Amino acid sequence: MKSKPSSRTDIHTKVTDEIIQSIEAGVSTFEMPWHRSAQAGFPRNPATNNVYRGVNTLTLWVTSRRNGYASPYWASYLQWRSIGAQVRKEENGTVIVFYKRLEEDEVIKASDETSESEKVRAVMRHSYVFNGDQVDNWEPVSPMLQQQNANDYNLSTVDKFIRALSSDIRYGSDSAYYNKTLDRIYMPDKTEFRETKSRDAVEGFYATLLHEHVHWSGHLLRLNRDLSGRFGSSAYAMEELVAELGSAFLCASLGINTYPRPDHASYINSWLQVLKENKSAIFTASSMASVASQFLETLSTQSSIEDTA
Repeated sequence: MKSKPSSRTDIHTKVTDEIIQSIEAGVSTFEMPWHRSAQAGFPRNPATNNVYRGVNTLTLWVTSRRNGYASPYWASYLQWRSIGAQVRKEENGTVIVFYKRLEEDEVIKASDETSESEKVRAVMRHSYVFNGDQVDNWEPVSPMLQQQNANDYNLSTVDKFIRALSSDIRYGSDSAYYNKTLDRIYMPDKTEFRETKSRDAVEGFYATLLHEHVHWSGHLLRLNRDLSGRFGSSAYAMEELVAELGSAFLCASLGINTYPRPDHASYINSWLQVLKENKSAIFTASSMASVASQFLETLSTQSSIEDTA
């Protein structure tokens, strides 16, 4: 069995190092661990029916790709047992993290162990989960769920999702980017996206458009996301990482794939450098990406409801 992390630092290091290895493995093709994983949807717990979010999504995507798992289901040993399944002998679990809220007396005790200015309301815990391909005596309640994740939303629905955001999009640009000063998204026309061996043209267009909307979500009138205080000179590259992950999370929700973008090659080394120097950076980026994607989902849904009211 693999050695298990015993502290918060160990957990950060273990998760980050595995993601770093996955990023490094795809440097030559610009293929990151979140590319082509999105169409399988979010990893899901069969015992609770909850989906995994934030860095757990990325971690489980990485493990699935490395081990060739086809199942989107993940649960702890005891959770698998609770639904009649059995994890096979010698199977290794994958670490996930969660935050446990503290009671008032626990907050005081935890604060004694940190700086006076740091407010401690929750502590990070970790657990181990196993993929559905690692267990016996179990089949999904709905065998169509995996296919449903990919087919529930078609591209016209993605288009409606974008329109409901009411963002200022200007088509006809020679590149895709978000202008924060003008609060405006610039995009090439859809016809400029070409299908390649590694990318579907239309999905590539929408994945790129979702990426730019994650940037758009960070405007001071929305989430007011500013990474300069945390990442200094690497803030711009880390904002790109947030947008990449946020786009992948949105693609997972909307049932389309995200693809390698060669124009992001210049960021990869910066991402690797920050992740190697700051073992909590991928946790921060994943959390912000999750917040951004859920913000856009909520905004789009609310706008659609208001339009039909």
